Amino acid sequence: MFYQTDQRAPGLKHDPIKALVAPRPIGWISSLSADGIANLAPYSFFNLVATGPAMVAFSSAGRKDSQTNIEQTGEFVCNIASQPLSAAVNASAASVAGAVDEFALTGLETAPSVLIKPPRVKAAPAHLECVYLQTLPLIDKDGVRSLFDLVLGQVIGVHIDDQFIKDGLVDTAAMRLLSRLGYLDYGVTDTMFAMPRPD
Repeated sequence: MFYQTDQRAPGLKHDPIKALVAPRPIGWISSLSADGIANLAPYSFFNLVATGPAMVAFSSAGRKDSQTNIEQTGEFVCNIASQPLSAAVNASAASVAGAVDEFALTGLETAPSVLIKPPRVKAAPAHLECVYLQTLPLIDKDGVRSLFDLVLGQVIGVHIDDQFIKDGLVDTAAMRLLSRLGYLDYGVTDTMFAMPRPD
């Protein structure tokens, strides 16, 4: 099969792009509004994009409360999403008013951050405390403004649950990290293998 992306994929019910570019890590972003209301939302367009210093990026279709909060306050936390928390991750995706605290909505307990003000998801296996860097509007090949903005942040602090540190390394498989696949599907990282890099 071949199709051009400005046309519908023949014989397929939905656009397959998100099912092909998978698995994608989930940026479970917590932030605070300028009025101090906590917000928590998952983003499947998320990734670590640099190290030294470490930087993360996320985007979504249309402006959401997370983006507004981060641009106004300059801070956010990426809570690492894991399989035991999958129901809460999904529940925090609900479209609710900006005045709604998703921690209260989902029944998740918070933990304070060390270097920034937004709270963390206490039960998450790890957290990245971030400061806001910039927002990049995404422009297509024809110069047309996309519905998406790319929000960039620098990681300034990292929390790791000690039970997931083994022999001086993070035991990623033990964390059972949650990832987004296509459609309504998710995956869990619980099997890993190593390959030495070629010289």
